[in-house]
Amino acid sequence: MFLIAPALPALAEDVAFGKARQNTDLPVEVVADKLSVSQKDGTATFIGNVVVTQGDMIINADNVLVIYKEDDSRISKLEATGGVTLVSGADAAEAQTAEYDVDAGMVLLLGSVLLSQGPNVMSGDRINIDLNAGTAQVGGRVKTTLQPKE
Repeated sequence: MFLIAPALPALAEDVAFGKARQNTDLPVEVVADKLSVSQKDGTATFIGNVVVTQGDMIINADNVLVIYKEDDSRISKLEATGGVTLVSGADAAEAQTAEYDVDAGMVLLLGSVLLSQGPNVMSGDRINIDLNAGTAQVGGRVKTTLQPKE
């Protein structure tokens, strides 16, 4: 087992994420225990056991705020809080919060972030995931546990 812990908290490490590039133009499906919609500010709040699916990507959280574009034509952003898990292919990440910018295809995970890729595990303060490129950048105090091949 190898343990890598960079000494500088500002360092970040690039890693692959997901089995392929994510098509961010696919429909977004949201399932939850409860829904509250605000026409005033163009948002929808999904509460309790929320599951968001887009293609091969799945986000689970306690609550998800959906922010629509000003013309209400598309989803602009998703903000997930409470026990956030993001899964794409065999890769999974856990965090306290997540922000998904749908147009940019970027997901920012914050707070006690843990990334699992098979037997390899990486933790940090934040992970920026580029769904279009299928890559992730782990930042903050990064710690990695890599399993040698047998």
